[in-house]
Amino acid sequence: MDVTELWANIVRWLEDHAPVTAAALEPPDPAELVTLEEEFHVQLPPDLRAWWTCCGGTATDVLADVLPPFYTPYSPAAALRAWRGHRELWTARWERPSCDYYAGSAGSSFHPAWLPIAGDGFADELVVDLRPGPLHGCVLEWEQEAAQVERPEWKGVSAMLADVYRALTDGVPAGHSHATVTEDGKLDWQIR
Repeated sequence: MDVTELWANIVRWLEDHAPVTAAALEPPDPAELVTLEEEFHVQLPPDLRAWWTCCGGTATDVLADVLPPFYTPYSPAAALRAWRGHRELWTARWERPSCDYYAGSAGSSFHPAWLPIAGDGFADELVVDLRPGPLHGCVLEWEQEAAQVERPEWKGVSAMLADVYRALTDGVPAGHSHATVTEDGKLDWQIR
């Protein structure tokens, strides 16, 4: 399945099983993607670009834990706001981050080539790693309190969405999380 089909299937599953989470999702705004690409000055991986053509994240301050273990998808505009926030926070290290050169490698300060794609509502995020190398486009988990990323969570957005879809439909874990639905109709990921 391609990214568009995976996302459509995830949304359908949410509508059927976790309607409160599904209702929180917004339609995409193509202008947001154009603005992000113009400011970020980099070609997005095809799977990320495809996802943002069908996923508009959620409204500001609305959490919908679609991505394990507790991440709400960002729209391109929300991703750009988050990236700008990191640029302000990490101004002293922005030009020389404490990170290795190649995508997928560890880092202990925020790297300008990490593009946030989902957040937990606090400060941790999933980021797509746009540094060069064989893992270009992989998805990392940025931990704000520890100021670090470790190993890649997924090889790319398409692998992440495929993992989520399998977890929802087959009852298998996505990473270290299992999908459950709360009594009030929200998707919840349980870490086991």
